[in-house]
Amino acid sequence: MLILASSSPQRQRLLKELGVEFEVIPSSINEAEVILEDPIERAKVLARLKAEDVSRNYSDAWVIGSDTLVVSSAGNLLEKPSDESHAREMLREQSGGVSQVHSAISLITPTSKKHEDVSTSHVHFRKLTDEDLDWWISTGLWEDRSGSFQIEGEGQRLVEKLEGDFNGVVGLPIDLLSKLFRDAGFIIP
Repeated sequence: MLILASSSPQRQRLLKELGVEFEVIPSSINEAEVILEDPIERAKVLARLKAEDVSRNYSDAWVIGSDTLVVSSAGNLLEKPSDESHAREMLREQSGGVSQVHSAISLITPTSKKHEDVSTSHVHFRKLTDEDLDWWISTGLWEDRSGSFQIEGEGQRLVEKLEGDFNGVVGLPIDLLSKLFRDAGFIIP
């Protein structure tokens, strides 16, 4: 049995596209309690904690924990926005700059072995006008998104260039997950 320890619709869609059967059992950890300065380390720890939280109750399963963090070119961690004003502020900070997106995966096997890694991508934002911001806010697509943006669909209009893993920016770096599956001996049917 394979479990995705996340309620993220984006992660679920990407995992479905990989062609594996899985259950969705979101972790109940409080991300706000994990305070680490290094965003890469924080993403890794959060992914691990999510996988461990679910794995405790499903010790015979393969469990995937994942976390994605956005860091602006100013070095600020941009988590999920609290409201429209906060989303607008984040987007202004990223406008014309390059944000780093760190997507970590923790895969726990039925024998409790952990296979973990992180994918880092660089998102080059267009210089966003007030009209661009008004339009993006009006879509509602900024909600529940680290950094207040998405790279897929209409969100492509915000981005000038991507260096790295498209799926990692969406929320689940499939190439990295496939490598972890191979390393752990998980066979995709």
